Amino acid sequence: MSQSTITVELRRWHTWLTALVVCMLVAALQAAAGPVARAAGLTPQQLAGQRVIYSYPGLTPPPALLDAIRAGQAAGVIFFGENISSAAQIADVIGQLRQAQAQSPIPVPLLLMTDQEGGLVRRLPGEPVLSAKQVGQSAIPVAAAINAGIGAGRTLRAVGMNVNLAPVLDVYDTPGNFIDRYQRSFSNDPAVVASLGLAFTAAQQTTGVAATAKHFPGLGTAPGGQNTDTDPVTLPASVSRLRSVDEFPYPAAISAGVKLVMLSWATYPALDPDHPAGLSPTIVNQELRGRNHFTGVTITDALEAGALNSVGTTAQRATAAAAAGMDLILCSARDIGQGSDATTALAEAYTSGQLDPAAFTAAVDRVTALRTGLP
Repeated sequence: MSQSTITVELRRWHTWLTALVVCMLVAALQAAAGPVARAAGLTPQQLAGQRVIYSYPGLTPPPALLDAIRAGQAAGVIFFGENISSAAQIADVIGQLRQAQAQSPIPVPLLLMTDQEGGLVRRLPGEPVLSAKQVGQSAIPVAAAINAGIGAGRTLRAVGMNVNLAPVLDVYDTPGNFIDRYQRSFSNDPAVVASLGLAFTAAQQTTGVAATAKHFPGLGTAPGGQNTDTDPVTLPASVSRLRSVDEFPYPAAISAGVKLVMLSWATYPALDPDHPAGLSPTIVNQELRGRNHFTGVTITDALEAGALNSVGTTAQRATAAAAAGMDLILCSARDIGQGSDATTALAEAYTSGQLDPAAFTAAVDRVTALRTGLP
């Protein structure tokens, strides 16, 4: 082994060990959780609502959203750039949403989330300023990842949000491809992505903001012209590539206590040739929960994505995702009707027995446990 190779390996191990120390230092802070508020006694519509994230157009939440929250039929809200004109404005909106939640029969906080990845993908002004790629290229990457995680958490907490749909754990394989073109990947080295994702996750969650690892099992091989938001995407990576590269960062994030994992809408024939990842019981239950031992909350990518055009309506998509093992359904079309349709469909599938009642309740309990531990 050459001296340069030894140096690279030593640096890699140093990065891992540093990140693991960060994880150990914050473990005590994450361990003090109160009792889980279970979802017993809810109506089917309320039970279904605990699995649905709403979105809305413009700067003002419509009365229908506030009504759904007061009725106990919403798990949370996702915010986009069009919802935010300033930190003060969105903080006021969040105050209204929290007030509506206080009037509901659900005694746990709403999930109030956005994409604050860093760099070009930020819904709020402020930290983290560096993109994931810039973090990975920093002189001391782990320190930069820690700063980015803390910065993201503080930015969201300052306006009342409690979930960040970050970090991205995709390992890009080609410069300028789908995940690299906006500098959303820490590195093309899975060990680097693992250590920096761990550091970002552990640091952010010390601020009280839950982290979301995405997009399992990985979008690192998606070409630049392919986007699940608009069209179906098939990624013909081998099982060996998926498990040794794309999934490699997830055990580190899981060891850091990452609260949520978002699954991609791409199809991975090596794992399941018939379903996008977020609609695949094989990928959700066997690959993520079984092989990678994730016990937290699963969340879909955007339910309105073009990748699901062949699946059908909002109701059909929501039911299929829940049947596959997705806990939270992300209705991000900025349309209150989308969230309402998803909630009604889940309630009907639960009542009719189309969705297994025990699995349904278990999903609600996971979401409730997450909400119980957030501000």
